[in-house]
Amino acid sequence: MKKVFTRPKSIKKAYFHYCPGCGHSIIHRLIGEVIDEMNLQEKTIGVPPAGCAVLAYFYFDVDMGEASHGRAAAVATGLKRALPDRLVFTYQGDGDIAAIGTAETIHAAARGENITTVFVNNGVYGMTGGQMAPTTILGQHTTTSLGGRKENRDGFPINLSEMLSLARGSAYIERTAVDTPANILKTKKAIAKAFRIQLEGRGFSLVEILSSCPTNWKKSPVQAVKWMDDVMTKHFPLGVLKDVTGDKSDAR
Repeated sequence: MKKVFTRPKSIKKAYFHYCPGCGHSIIHRLIGEVIDEMNLQEKTIGVPPAGCAVLAYFYFDVDMGEASHGRAAAVATGLKRALPDRLVFTYQGDGDIAAIGTAETIHAAARGENITTVFVNNGVYGMTGGQMAPTTILGQHTTTSLGGRKENRDGFPINLSEMLSLARGSAYIERTAVDTPANILKTKKAIAKAFRIQLEGRGFSLVEILSSCPTNWKKSPVQAVKWMDDVMTKHFPLGVLKDVTGDKSDAR
């Protein structure tokens, strides 16, 4: 029998610790597939900071660094400048990149650092108990916004990708999701394009990926995916926000 689906070489044989329905496992696999297909396993360095993916080095079979909370872009910058022939990517959640890590990320984009960021947005602080995050949408219930996020009390959610697309050093910014098979395939294409742009030396690239968090959203995996599609994508529209290459061959 012909084998058509198997574990990527760049993903270790280890059980994921992620909750049922969490999108991290899907995203890990997509990154592993892209690394394999681009033959970059021996040239890749990943940098996860604090968050649900802090243990990513258990799963990716590539060189992995580790950054303190929010500092992944700074660590990745140093690695890429010291080893410019490597593919360097950060893997960050919204509670990391859009809160304590905002400064590092914005300035990395402004400088045009030739790194790639994978930004997983599930709208809550997943690892620490589901508190309100910078990306929690208005009306969303969390452990610290029990009546739902209110603009006059909590402010508005941050659309970080839109902000980063304005930076002159950013080369490619796209927002995708892992809620449907079609969107999963689009996410893989976006990750591959971001990696190619880095290898071409064009500057900062980022793929924001909307992902579900059934545990902290207090929903079943099926309900969480539906909520992503019905609600979350309205506040964080999917699509390319910036592409300096002008390449339309990957049109979604």
